[in-house]
Amino acid sequence: MKITLMKSKDGFEYIEDGDSKARIIWSQEGNTMVMNGTHVSEELRGQGVGKKLLDEAAAYARENGYKMKAVCPYVADSFEKSSDYNDVKA
Repeated sequence: MKITLMKSKDGFEYIEDGDSKARIIWSQEGNTMVMNGTHVSEELRGQGVGKKLLDEAAAYARENGYKMKAVCPYVADSFEKSSDYNDVKA
């Protein structure tokens, strides 16, 4: 099984054996990534895939000097529960 996290034009995708199984998407507003949604396929839910995608997006924000605005309920909940993202919260 080959697993890859890949940057797409509007987010990151979790690809397993060539198939997109999960993704986190955002739109760019200046220096802010508006986090619009997270989707994880049924078979991968509860395995930390959403967190991997959010962590990858947060790393991308840090590398580029961006902030992240949580619109997606998953991202908003993660921001609320963890201080790991305080430096990138808009």
